[in-house]
Amino acid sequence: MALSTVLRLTSSSLARFQSLSTFPLFSPRRRWPGSSDLRFLSTAHTRRTPSLKARRKDKEEETKEGKEDEEGGIKTLSVKDGDKVVLRDGKMVATELHKEAKESYMAYAMSVLIGRALPDVRDGLKPVHRRILYAMHELGLSSRKPFRKCARVVGEVLGKFHPHGDSAVYDSLVRMAQDFSMRYPLIRGHGNFGSIDADPPAAMRYTECRLEALTEAMLLMDLEQNTVDFVPNFDNSQTEPSLFPARIPTLLLNGSTGIAVGMATNIPPHNLCELVDALSVLIHNPDATLQELLEYMPGPDFPTGGLIMGNVGILEAYRSGRGGIVIRGKTEVESDNKAKHTAIIIKEVPYQTNKAALVGKIAELVEDKILEGISDIRDESDRSGMRVVIELKKSADPSIVLNNLYRLTALQSSFSCNMVGILDGQPKLMGLKEILQAFLHFRCSVIERRAKFQLSQAKERKHIVEGIVVGLDNLDGVIQTIRETSNNAVAVNTLMKKYLLSQKQAEALLDITLRKLTLLERKKFVDESKSLSEQISKINELLSSGKHVLQLIEQELLELKSKFGAPRRSVLEDGDGSQLKEIDIIANEEMLLTLSEKGYLKRMKPNTFHLQGRGTIGKSVGKMRVNDYMSDFIVCQTHDRILYFSDQGIVYSAPAYRIPECTRTAAGTPLVQLLSLDEGERITSVVPVSEFAEDQCLLMLTVKGYIKKVSLNAFSAIRSTGIIAIQLVPGDELKWVHNCAHDDLVAIASQSGMVAISSCNMLRVLGRNTRGVNSMRLKEGDKVASMNIIPAVMRKDFPRLPIPGSRDRDTSPPWLLFVSENGYGKRVSLSEFRLSKFRSVGLRGYKLQSDDRLAAMFVVGYSSEALGILFPGYAEDGESDEQIVLVSQSGTVNRIKVRDISIQSRSARGVILMRLEHAGKIQSASLISAAAPEEIELDD
Repeated sequence: MALSTVLRLTSSSLARFQSLSTFPLFSPRRRWPGSSDLRFLSTAHTRRTPSLKARRKDKEEETKEGKEDEEGGIKTLSVKDGDKVVLRDGKMVATELHKEAKESYMAYAMSVLIGRALPDVRDGLKPVHRRILYAMHELGLSSRKPFRKCARVVGEVLGKFHPHGDSAVYDSLVRMAQDFSMRYPLIRGHGNFGSIDADPPAAMRYTECRLEALTEAMLLMDLEQNTVDFVPNFDNSQTEPSLFPARIPTLLLNGSTGIAVGMATNIPPHNLCELVDALSVLIHNPDATLQELLEYMPGPDFPTGGLIMGNVGILEAYRSGRGGIVIRGKTEVESDNKAKHTAIIIKEVPYQTNKAALVGKIAELVEDKILEGISDIRDESDRSGMRVVIELKKSADPSIVLNNLYRLTALQSSFSCNMVGILDGQPKLMGLKEILQAFLHFRCSVIERRAKFQLSQAKERKHIVEGIVVGLDNLDGVIQTIRETSNNAVAVNTLMKKYLLSQKQAEALLDITLRKLTLLERKKFVDESKSLSEQISKINELLSSGKHVLQLIEQELLELKSKFGAPRRSVLEDGDGSQLKEIDIIANEEMLLTLSEKGYLKRMKPNTFHLQGRGTIGKSVGKMRVNDYMSDFIVCQTHDRILYFSDQGIVYSAPAYRIPECTRTAAGTPLVQLLSLDEGERITSVVPVSEFAEDQCLLMLTVKGYIKKVSLNAFSAIRSTGIIAIQLVPGDELKWVHNCAHDDLVAIASQSGMVAISSCNMLRVLGRNTRGVNSMRLKEGDKVASMNIIPAVMRKDFPRLPIPGSRDRDTSPPWLLFVSENGYGKRVSLSEFRLSKFRSVGLRGYKLQSDDRLAAMFVVGYSSEALGILFPGYAEDGESDEQIVLVSQSGTVNRIKVRDISIQSRSARGVILMRLEHAGKIQSASLISAAAPEEIELDD
């Protein structure tokens, strides 16, 4: 009967018995007259409660039956207070049902754990694997012998050692021969033994097998030298080894997987060389820490290779016995420049992953449009290796597609370690060091048993050889004695008495042939006696010291390493890439951010606004709320971290890709839906950060001219409610924030056109909750209009001295680009300015009309020189290849090239950049850095 059926019947019986207590007849408080403490158990079905008359009748019948029982008649079963009662005949025991079910179930569970599902820690094998290898060993199927049919081996195993189904035995044999299932296969297969695509193996009548050389050297060596115990087989017809004298912990070498009753095991395979090195460390230093062992055995080594992501799961699994190891398939990206096609090549898959199922899953996701960017997928795997080609569309990003494959398919999987094995007859969860120590303890006992066996064999042989030498020394007397005796027994007794020999020595002397009576043969026996004496001395020395035993274990381990060692297949990746984040499946593309005065944020693609000529009307940025206008316009990357600085000196943070992408005509998303802003709080500056570098700082400037420098790392962790960025005086507002390095220069311009250029080194790094110092001395009615950073790469060229005797104005880059509110602008060479200290008035940079004010100022032209180095022939004229985006108060946007803006002197008025007949004034201006020629995309 199946176990589930037995348990179901047991549960129903218990429930039925408990339900009887609700009836008056079986009430625990109601006692029958004269029943004492006895409770009667019945196997009959439950019936309705009989009447009182029927009860009395039943009571009389039971009393009568009890008397008949005393006379040797009918027997009854009774239990007193749950104790077991043995009947008179001694053949039956009555007990409570739930106790019997519990004990029987536990006995069954333990038999499954120890006898079938879990491996032994000492040799790392389950009984079925051990019996298959031993049967092949008995059949003489060594690595140097011809192959034999697998059906012959399966029949041998079933008939002698393993009385179970033939399919279970053959499946275990097949797995031990699969190089994609075991890191070091124990059986050499000949024929179809399945594939990584889960193709089934051929029938056992078609396949052949024999032992691997590693199996013989690692598990079966010294098996006949009393190294392990032999136990009777299932019918006591012969014996089988209880375990193998393993020379290396096979449990860790090939791993193990098994599911038992209420318990399971899942141990990953490891590299033989690394395993030997870790054992050597533990032999020399029994107190070695787990970290020291990890230096020699850093992690598992799976037969299918792959990438092991991070070591956190490995460390936890090795420490406690449980942990998750994340494995990724090994991939490459191939590009065809002529056809402009890109493909992802899968060369290895995670351990225990079905390649055919993986390819089918990818195709299904592509068909359902869950996985985008893939145009075709095909499996080109052959005998030379695995090759799955995933062709991508032209617009697809390989890294994004690959991350989606990791997230949605089995190309990234987790191996859950559960290192449970049988130790001292009990299942136990163990860490790495505990398993290695248990194996060393077992191996020491094997060495000692082998040494004692060899010692007894050597002593016995030496004893016989010594007797033979004595007989050869007295050869004439021995021959005379033998000739004078009547039979063999008399000859043995006579030799024993005459030459003081033992019975074995006398019998060995009689067994010597005539050809061994020569002087040369005598010398051989003498030499053999000396050799045996030396061998006995060495064995005694070995047994006298545990240190010598450990040295021998290490020597045998090194021999296995030199003969069977191989490089590891799985690659260990540093860092924790086990969990894919949301950012990993989003392409890092350029994006445009627009911020309105009333706090509406919008993300758009960079080609939304195509290039236009200087002096054109421009293109509308989209719908605006009533009395709302553009406040800021920046360019950043999708993976950037956006820092939002408010007028109250508070900074907030959010990823750039979290901003909803919308069209040009959309109104945008209110910032109150993205940030925890207080009522009346406005975002005045937006700073994209790609990396929180230690040498980078943020330069902050307020409306009243206070400036300070804060380390960028101070803003790497910002809570959702924001943190203080700067301390403001009453009535002041934080207006400008820029990223800068310590060696950069800062250019500050006022609304009247005054410009002051100072070095950031003059400012010391302050904390977040500070105010700063005055930036420049402003005239009455004047305010700060803009702040920009001049990179440190330009400091060698600034300030430049004029060439003596030359009247030509210097027009070489870099330049300061000025934009006025009335839509005018110009470029002025940086050489026309000088370096000044903070709190200075500065120089006039733009001579403005009475009704005009400065709107923005940028440093341009320094990137063209760098692009000329990266892309030879690009920007050879020295002109700037940057672009400027102008936004009017009504929301009209104009994007033009900086090179179209003329270079003029500091006192010039400038040229028209954007016509503003009905668009109000310039509200904001943003600079787009020069891009590589291949990346520039313009609308028609």
